[in-house]
Amino acid sequence: MEYLSLIFVFGLGLIFGSFLNCLIWRLYKEESLSGRSYCPHCRQMIAWYDNIPLLSFILLGGRCRSCQKKISWQYPSVELATAVLFCLTFLKDLASPDFSWLILRDWLLIITLIIIFVYDLRWQLVPMTVVWPMSAVILILNLVLGTAAVNLLLFAAIGTGFFLVQYLFTGGRGLGEGDIWLGLFLGLAFPAAGPFILILLLAYSSGAIISLILLATSQKGWKSAIALGPFLALGAIITLIWGEGLIDWYLRLLF
Repeated sequence: MEYLSLIFVFGLGLIFGSFLNCLIWRLYKEESLSGRSYCPHCRQMIAWYDNIPLLSFILLGGRCRSCQKKISWQYPSVELATAVLFCLTFLKDLASPDFSWLILRDWLLIITLIIIFVYDLRWQLVPMTVVWPMSAVILILNLVLGTAAVNLLLFAAIGTGFFLVQYLFTGGRGLGEGDIWLGLFLGLAFPAAGPFILILLLAYSSGAIISLILLATSQKGWKSAIALGPFLALGAIITLIWGEGLIDWYLRLLF
């Protein structure tokens, strides 16, 4: 029965991943979400049979049927990542007595973090039209799940303040204003010291490693800007799924 559930969840994740690709593009282009999907190269409307998540990309050989231009690897990557992450959070939450609310919150977190990751990676912008409303939604869901309001307010302030101080100290050169609001979102989503610190450690360490690799391969210069949002989103996803185990492992190692 669990295998059938996972197959269903995987398929659901593929569908949501396909929607996220559309949402990310139309948010950037400031277009309506209504209407059929189209090729960004030739703007030809995509038939339903060419819009099946993951499968259509494989069958089309990664090219648009109309103009034969290459389809970005972002599309199958986001679809597959969403499906896999949906399955991992499903397995993590399955034994919880609050499964329904917990899986809803975690899937919404996954969706939001994927949007932030892709959007900031491509355009070095944090999509505030997503971060603001999802901050409110996650706040409400965490309250429903029994998180103390004082913890939510405290870590919302800590998350906002942590990035605001960096923003003011560097005059906006070290990170963007959107990262301040992203700090608010992460504080509301992870209102506890262990998970919040783990996100920061993962984000800054992975960011430093990638930056050094880019510098070593001359793909970036010392003054080049590297978006922080994707690393924060990645750190948050890792913390959401494996954070408890990582924190326990570290504490056992320490003590």
